[in-house]
Amino acid sequence: MNAIDTLRSQVKGAEGLLPLRVLSASGQLGYGVPEEAFAEGLRRKPHFIGADMGSIDPGPYYLGSGNIATSEAQTRGDLKRLLTAARSLKVPLIIGTAGCAGAKPHLESVLQMVREIAREEDLHFNLASIGADMPREVVKKAINNGQVQALGAIPALTAHDVDESTHIVGQMGIEAFQRALNAGADVVIAGRACDTAVYAAIPGMLGYPLGPAMHMAKIVECASLCTTPGGRDALLATLDGDSFTVDSMNPIRHASPMSVAAHSLYEQDDPYHVYEPEGTLHLDSARYEQVNTHMTRISGARWEPAKHWTVKIEGAAKVGERALMLAGCADPRAIAAMKQILPAVEKTVRELTQHTVKESFEVYHRVYGIDGVFNWPTPPAVMPREVFVMVEIIARTAEAAKSVATVFKQFLLHHGFPGRISTGGNLAFPFTPPEVVTGPAYRFSAYHVMQVDALEPLFPVTIESL
Repeated sequence: MNAIDTLRSQVKGAEGLLPLRVLSASGQLGYGVPEEAFAEGLRRKPHFIGADMGSIDPGPYYLGSGNIATSEAQTRGDLKRLLTAARSLKVPLIIGTAGCAGAKPHLESVLQMVREIAREEDLHFNLASIGADMPREVVKKAINNGQVQALGAIPALTAHDVDESTHIVGQMGIEAFQRALNAGADVVIAGRACDTAVYAAIPGMLGYPLGPAMHMAKIVECASLCTTPGGRDALLATLDGDSFTVDSMNPIRHASPMSVAAHSLYEQDDPYHVYEPEGTLHLDSARYEQVNTHMTRISGARWEPAKHWTVKIEGAAKVGERALMLAGCADPRAIAAMKQILPAVEKTVRELTQHTVKESFEVYHRVYGIDGVFNWPTPPAVMPREVFVMVEIIARTAEAAKSVATVFKQFLLHHGFPGRISTGGNLAFPFTPPEVVTGPAYRFSAYHVMQVDALEPLFPVTIESL
């Protein structure tokens, strides 16, 4: 009997489905799993364990480069902890968005760690992997057919964007996970996936109402982040018919109606609708009720199947090599004049490097304390007493980017401005060299929704026995 059939027999009661216990081990695997809370979650005998590994939040670098975002040692340790626990309890383990970005190199890196852990720990199970790389010709055809829409105020996707992208992935929903489980998987490692799919696929297969199941998945995807004070400890959800409860495995974190309702809005621009590949979760009738000081019960969410399936696609393209110039400033006159100083220095640097740096380059200034995080339309009423200056240079080669950064540093250090008292020392460098070459720079080349006729061909499932 495979894992999903075993679960069916466990939750099938005389009068219907029994409560389903779902353990969210980590909001993002690879950054450590708090041990005491995870151990408590295992003592509650969950029916399956889930964890997400990825996000688009770290920016386009990881998708573009194919590198995983977390350290190999920490990632391996987290995977070992979850694999040994799941096999000890003989319950499914579901992991989404392998290696942070979920493209083929990320998935392969994580799968190799899983195989090595299984061999070292003498673990035996059926492992499913699900690819998420979008075939470029499929994406181009969808563009030509008018089936691709931008998410937000960004340009329409073009065939050139597709060709420039080093990797393009699509976010799979519950369909791909369910296919993997039906194929006999005990452990599922997926490429780029919707966070909710990790936790909603199994309840949907077992016959639990998809509205509450999907809402539960939305809440537990980041583990105890939905509690007060929020954290990353393991979270146990219990799905019971049309409602579910959430319970942090750390006794100092409490799920209140307010904290849980707030997390329903997490990463959503619409407070009442969560759009998934297979449909829409409606939260306008959701209810949040305190069970006790530690737990909240949630009910009332509705699921509407999609008339047309859609897949969010993400792509990243290399734009060049990056170098940074980093400095602090505590000179009040220089701080007040920084908006004029930086463009003036850039003009000088472009003139000085025109014969040595033959290629074009881009320069971006950020002054933390004034406009480093957000480009405020007006300066603060009172200038900060110190600021941090970051000048980013992107050029075709690392040598060109470094050349510009070093010249920029020198002329920013000695730039003359009205009211200057000192001819040097207007900047403070936190370390030397103050120019740092960081490597390749990427941009998001695709952040769009693509309408598709079928989901299965886009997310291939492979099964192997370990």
